[in-house]
Amino acid sequence: MNTMTGMAAIVTGGASGIGLATARRLATAGAGVAVLDVDPDGVTAPLHGIKCDVANRESVQVAVATAAETLGGIDIVVNNAGIGAAGSVEDNDDAEWARVLDINVTGMARVSAAALTHLRRSTHPTIVNVCSIAATAGLPQRALYSASKGAVLALTRAMAADHVDDGIRVNCVTPGTVDTPWVGRLLDRADDPAAERAALQARQPMGRLVSADEVAEAIAYLASPAAGSTTGTTLPVDGGMHGLRVRR
Repeated sequence: MNTMTGMAAIVTGGASGIGLATARRLATAGAGVAVLDVDPDGVTAPLHGIKCDVANRESVQVAVATAAETLGGIDIVVNNAGIGAAGSVEDNDDAEWARVLDINVTGMARVSAAALTHLRRSTHPTIVNVCSIAATAGLPQRALYSASKGAVLALTRAMAADHVDDGIRVNCVTPGTVDTPWVGRLLDRADDPAAERAALQARQPMGRLVSADEVAEAIAYLASPAAGSTTGTTLPVDGGMHGLRVRR
C-alpha cells in the first residue's frame, strides 16, 4: 500500500466528497497530504488543512507555498475543487457563467501554475484533474457545468503537452454521478428525491452511483509512480456510462 512513501500531495476541495476520499487514499499510500479548501476546519490528522480559495490568485499562491513548506515540497497536485451548475443556456446569467468557469477551469490553472516550481524539483511530479462525464456526454440541464468540464478535459491535454519535457505527467479522471454530499443536496431539492436517485442510478449501466472511494482509487493510480508512462489521458470512472450501450 505504501507506494507513495516520502511523497507530498496537495488536494484542492479536499474537505469533503471526492477530495476527502482522495486525500485519505493518498495518505494511506504513504504520502504527506495537504488539503486546500475554503473551509478546512474539519480536516484532521494525518491530513494538513490549509485555507484556500481557488478563485483568488493570492490565496492560491499563499496556500501552495504553505503546503510546500509544511510537506517539504510538492510531488502530486490533485485539482478537485469545483462547483456545480444546473440549467440550459437560458438559465444562467453572465455573472454565473463567469463564476463557474473561474472556479472550475481557471482555478485549476491557478493552482497548477503556483505548484510548477515545486513539481519541477520532484522526481515523480504529476497533476491529476477531476473532470466529469459531462465533458464527453451530452447531459440535460447541465450546459454551464458541461462547458466547464469540457474545458478541463482540453486543459488537461494541453498541460500534458506543455510540461512533458519537465517530466510532469498530467491526466484527468471523468467520474459519472458520484454519491457525494453535493449530489445528496441536489436530490434533497428534487420534487421526488427517490425517483430522481433511481433515474441517476439507471443512467449508469452498472445500475448504481459511483462511490467517492472508487474515484479516489483511480486518482491515486494516476498520481502514483506506477503510472509513470501515462500522461495526457482520461480515465473514466462512470459505471460504463461513457462507452457502454446496454439493452435491458
